[in-house]
Parts: sequence; C-alpha cells; structure tokens
Amino acid sequence: MQNKRLTLNAEKRKTIENVFQSHWEREDSPVVQEWTNAKNSYDTMKPKVLELANNVIRSHQPQEDVDTIRSMIKKYDRSGGELYHDNCFIFHQPTIDEEGNEDKEEIKINFTLDPSLSGYHRSSAFGRAYYREEMKAKGLNPDYDLQWKEEKRNPRYYDHESACDKWLGFSNSSNEDKSITKPVQAWNNDDDYKIWVVGSSYCHTRQFKVDETTFEIFKMFRQSQEDIVRTHEKIFNYTDEKMKKLRLGLKSYRYFDQAKALADKLGIALNESILDASSSMALSVYSPENLASLLEDKKVLTREEKIAMFRNPQFANN
Repeated sequence: MQNKRLTLNAEKRKTIENVFQSHWEREDSPVVQEWTNAKNSYDTMKPKVLELANNVIRSHQPQEDVDTIRSMIKKYDRSGGELYHDNCFIFHQPTIDEEGNEDKEEIKINFTLDPSLSGYHRSSAFGRAYYREEMKAKGLNPDYDLQWKEEKRNPRYYDHESACDKWLGFSNSSNEDKSITKPVQAWNNDDDYKIWVVGSSYCHTRQFKVDETTFEIFKMFRQSQEDIVRTHEKIFNYTDEKMKKLRLGLKSYRYFDQAKALADKLGIALNESILDASSSMALSVYSPENLASLLEDKKVLTREEKIAMFRNPQFANN
C-alpha cells in the first residue's frame, strides 16, 4: 500500500525553513568561521592592548602620582584630588595637515560592550554581534536591526530591540532579578580591564600622546571590534539571501517529499519527524534540482580568474 504524501502548510514550511537556516548558520559555515575568527582575534588582542594602554598612561601619569593623590583623597576627601578607575581612553599622535600645520589624530579605546564604533547607529551593535549565539539560544533575534532596518516604525522592530537590549543590559527595569549579572554590567564592572587615571570619569577630558607604532596597534584593536560587527552582518546577509530564495521555492512545493529532495541535494538532514514536533513556471524554477543550484555556495571569481578561465583551451572547447 502506497503511503500518503505529506502535504505542506504554512507552519510546516516555517519549520522546514528553520532547518535550512540552522544548516547555513552551522559552526563550519565559511561566514560563521570568519565571525568566530574575528571574535577570537579580538579576545586575543584585548589583554595585550590593555597592557599597552596601561604602559602609555603610566608614562604620562606615574604610579607614584596616583598613589600620592590616593593618599591625599584619603586624608582630605574629594579636596585631595580626583582618581577614576576607567575603561575608556583617548590617545592621539601628532600629525601635519595639508597646509603644513601641526595637527593630531585621535582614537578612542573602549573595553566595554559599547565601544562607540563609527558607522553603527545602535550602541548595541557590538554586543549583539559578540553574543549572537547566546542570544539566539535564548530565542532572541540579534539580527533585528539588519532584518528590519527599513521598517523602524514597525512595532516588531521595537519589540525585538527591547528584548535584546534587556538581555544584554542596555536597558533595565526595577522589578528585575538583581542577582543576575547581564553582559553590559559584567563588562563595565570588570576591574581587570580598568586603569586608574588622574581626573574625573569623563573619558574625553584627558588624552594621552603616543608614537606612530602604538597608534597603529590601537587602530588594529578598533578594527578587530569592527570586524566582529562586520562578520555578524555578513552571516545575516549570506543567510538572508538564501532564505529569500528558499521561501519562494517552498511556496511552490505542495508536498514534504519535494522539500526533502531539495534538502538531500544540499546535504541537509530533513526528516518528517521534525514536522510532528512542531504555478507550472514556479514549479519549474523552484524544482529541487534548480533551487538546489540557486542555493549552493559558489565561489565568486575575480576578474583575473575569469580571464584565465576564458583563455584556458579546455574551457573554450566546452
């Protein structure tokens, strides 16, 4: 007796979409590996840059000066001076402008979860990129700002923004469990990444001069922070492009075995058990064979590689 074909509906298609998305966001995916490498690079640089920053600051503000002010504060309270245990610092190197006048180039080094990266309007961009896996495991959407960037008036944008900010600790409410340390608080209060400085808590009120080599190292550190955000965006764009094609294809599929055939061609494990837990042109374009071709990862050739391929006699005869 022939088994009855399993018919798809909106809920089943959504479940199938999640299986495909999980596959494209797996650990050994090239874009995910790039993000992992960026995160590891930042984590490796962070303690080294802290040590370098401390050496620079102590050259401008010797430890004995800090100790003297500390003893004065102990004796005279705030009248004795100001010290601040900071995790945000501004460094500069002297430069010459186009007209030959003395100038300077500045860079901000911040060891918190909000390093004030240029080009990103949301202060949580770095935090969402750094904790993307942990947030997804909690059912949150760290990609909301990428997914709905053109729909910021849509309530769902603000719902996801609020949920992510609350989990990270960019926003808090009075009725929360204060025993839970959120990422923002953990980073802000990490004394291992703070340096005692003479002055107030305002980072911009003090600057420390550095040489060209030191400045370049600080720029590399800033780049490592930006790379985490950039590669997070790359994961989303890579997956989103595939998911758009997949959704169009699934709409034309009536039966599960069609989605199963597509999954098999792409090496994705898809079984009917996951569903238990939870036009002719279209059929031609999005047949398992054609859709699999659209969704496969293809190497983007450079101009030089395309020319070399064209000149290859074997290619010319094909």
